[in-house]
Amino acid sequence: MKDIDVAELQRRLAAFAAARDWGRYHTPKNLAAALSVEASELLEIFQWLTPEQSAAVMEDPGAAHRVADEVADVFAYLLQFCEVLGIDPAAALAAKLERNEERFPLPSGPEPGDRHSSE
Repeated sequence: MKDIDVAELQRRLAAFAAARDWGRYHTPKNLAAALSVEASELLEIFQWLTPEQSAAVMEDPGAAHRVADEVADVFAYLLQFCEVLGIDPAAALAAKLERNEERFPLPSGPEPGDRHSSE
């Protein structure tokens, strides 16, 4: 699969909405609500699965297609939300990762696998 440019996806989504005169409905509130609904539809696929079933969900072609579609819907609304508010999603994620790396440094001392060592 080729590399996909997030900014190009945002442009395509904006053009798609503009061609259908949907831009007036793409307010931050509406897009945040739509994002939440789509995330809930993704969750619904996993709602009653055991941890083992959820780990294997992509092995079933029908379920895999549903998961991929819901992921696409979540991503589309997130990109549109970011576009409307002028947020660069890649930059926002990079900044958040940096803050989390500072907030949650690697533990010092024994290796994580050695935590329960009696020595």
